[in-house]
Amino acid sequence: MVALGLVVAQFNKERPITHEMEARGREAAAEAGADIVDTIEVPGSYDTPLAADRLARRDDIDAVAVIGAIITGDTDHDRVIADAAAQGLTDVSLKRDTPVTLGITGPGMSGAEAEERIDHGASAVRSAIDIAEEL
Repeated sequence: MVALGLVVAQFNKERPITHEMEARGREAAAEAGADIVDTIEVPGSYDTPLAADRLARRDDIDAVAVIGAIITGDTDHDRVIADAAAQGLTDVSLKRDTPVTLGITGPGMSGAEAEERIDHGASAVRSAIDIAEEL
């Protein structure tokens, strides 16, 4: 059985997007027979690499799935956040030799588009399981 860590960004709490992404991820883990042994909630997607690193260094976790949604605003700030999060998560995966999957949707996406991508939570979990089993 694959043991997973889960990181969930909580930004835009007025919408249940990341909560629904998390629920879909948990369903995917249960369907695959994987166990989510720990979940860390962070304020936003920018904050996910540190939490992923804390989980990836644990001996009881085989892979980490990261979930978040970056909704566009009036500036290019969403692109900066997405780039930083993606690079940070890549660095964690390579440094810890532990799969870390990117289930953060965006940037450049509206709230409606974010809702259409809720299944990315399940995709991130399934990818984490697949990589952990393969490696």
